[in-house]
Amino acid sequence: MSLPSVPSDIAIAQAASLRPITDVASELGLAADQIDPYGRFMAKLPLELAQRPASGRLILVTAISPTPAGEGKSTVSVGLAQALRRLDKRVVLALREPSLGPVFGVKGGAAGGGYSQVLPMEEINLHFTGDFHAIASAHNLLSALIDNHLAQGNALGLDPRRITWPRTIDMNDRALRHALIGLGGVAHGVPREEGWVIVPASEVMAIVALARDYDDLQQRLARIIVGTKAGPAREPVRAGDLGAEQAMSILLKHALRPNLVQTLEGGPAIVHAGPFGNIAHGCNSLVATRAALATGDYVVTEAGFGSDLGAEKFFDIVCRAGDLTPEAAVLVATIRSLKMQGGLPKSQLDTPDVDALQRGLPHLAHHVQNVRQFGVPVVVALNRRLTDTDDEIDRVLAWCASNDVAVAFTDVWARGGEGGEALATQVLRVLEQRASAFRPLYDTTAPIKAKIEAIAQRVYGADGVDYAPAAARNIQWLESIGLGDTPVCMAKTQYSLTDDPARLGRPTGFRITVTEVSGSAGAGFVVAKCGDIMTMPGLSPEPAAVRMQMDASGRVSGLS
Repeated sequence: MSLPSVPSDIAIAQAASLRPITDVASELGLAADQIDPYGRFMAKLPLELAQRPASGRLILVTAISPTPAGEGKSTVSVGLAQALRRLDKRVVLALREPSLGPVFGVKGGAAGGGYSQVLPMEEINLHFTGDFHAIASAHNLLSALIDNHLAQGNALGLDPRRITWPRTIDMNDRALRHALIGLGGVAHGVPREEGWVIVPASEVMAIVALARDYDDLQQRLARIIVGTKAGPAREPVRAGDLGAEQAMSILLKHALRPNLVQTLEGGPAIVHAGPFGNIAHGCNSLVATRAALATGDYVVTEAGFGSDLGAEKFFDIVCRAGDLTPEAAVLVATIRSLKMQGGLPKSQLDTPDVDALQRGLPHLAHHVQNVRQFGVPVVVALNRRLTDTDDEIDRVLAWCASNDVAVAFTDVWARGGEGGEALATQVLRVLEQRASAFRPLYDTTAPIKAKIEAIAQRVYGADGVDYAPAAARNIQWLESIGLGDTPVCMAKTQYSLTDDPARLGRPTGFRITVTEVSGSAGAGFVVAKCGDIMTMPGLSPEPAAVRMQMDASGRVSGLS
């Protein structure tokens, strides 16, 4: 059975007739003079929108653990928003901005897919309104100030061997992971080791995503720890000690404001900020979500990767920071991905195999329980493919019925909002029938290890946590400088519930190893790295960049 013929994502996007951005803004109750257009189809929203009272109902889209089979979380997010709008609901979509590194590396694009995209697709995937460039500039300004301080006599006593602030670039470039800088003699600076992280892993990105307003932005920037002074006390040196926060905030003045675009069907979409889901907290900005809640009756937002990563961080970090109360969650899965979680090789996923599907259902059950333990009602969204058999579909439906799990099939990739109406109807039903009793997983006043272990045991299903000696020492130091009462941001592989990306399904009898713990004092959380997590990805043997083209008229192809 063949799949329906659907043009490429970029072909669909280029054929679309976009509404003027002023018309889209009018759906939010905004006049033309209340927005700052970037061309005809993009605009910056006023920051004060995020300060207005929230009246919308918040719906989070998350997923099972990602596999090469594909789940389609962003596509479902866009499709659900389009479907709610087709049902005459006043809905606003809120998504992260794509990073150039993955766009030119593996993804080829990150603005939804098929007939469930946000537009203008090319601009969103490329430079957009310049937010990422502003974040990189502010980040690297702080780096320049650090090295200038060293070269000018180092009045703060900053230890060049213990500088923890890297440089950043929004491109996958493995050659920049470890480098030596300041070579060439006294006139060229102080030699030291340096490394680069990709912009979505920058703490400045996390700060922009969590800051409430300009004052909060500046205070967070000032709290950034760039390193420590020489000596056993390891006294932290902060961006504020270097006088960096005002200049950094000036570079971020416009980047803090949310961006307004539209879905393929013309509905309002706020696309802003882009912290990674495995390295950082993986959600769009707080000001974007709050602006959406102030202007829509329903808000659809998305968290990175599976419920063990993006959703947990959304609930435990973002909702605390923004006083948000999610009222429903959509958990995206496919029968193909569940069969892969059940041990079926990728090459055989289109072959009917009810047994493999049955073995994969405990993985789905775990993610459902992850959402439910936060007190949030959940709807399973199954992206349907023509290769799904009746027996396989019946098996999933029977499992959902026996576990009191609301479920709906979607076909938003091929049919847009129309293909998501069943899901939208089910979400609306859950919103009316099942009240949210949202609660975070842990108390932030608990010790750092207790918070890490709560996440590892209750969200991942681990038996316990082991700490590398350096990680254990740093936990003690972070608690001694006042970072013990913050949430924890776990940096873990997205491909498994464990810290081993090869262990699929629903593993048991495992422990999590925390290899490194650091403080993101400006963002307001502690980062615990589990396993081998790269903050600067590399390119694949055949990067998406080599398949992209532009003709003589400036028409782009190859983005997807």
